[in-house]
Amino acid sequence: MKNTALFLTMALFGALLLAAPCVAADYSVYCANGKIEVDTRTESEMKSARGGKVSTLSRSSNRTDAEKYAKQRGGIGASCN
Repeated sequence: MKNTALFLTMALFGALLLAAPCVAADYSVYCANGKIEVDTRTESEMKSARGGKVSTLSRSSNRTDAEKYAKQRGGIGASCN
């Protein structure tokens, strides 16, 4: 009886892991109000948060590459005008 309960618990846990959505954060480098920013928000979310003066400079699947791109252009917080 204990083995059956353990097996069912493990099976349920495994099924929950497989059903959980995979969240892959995409990072974008933005020019927002004249400054370089790296963020996971969409361009429309950034425009809403920053008042509309936002453009996408680059997209990356990981933060390291996005920050590397930003650094090549002066770094996060640098002017992008």
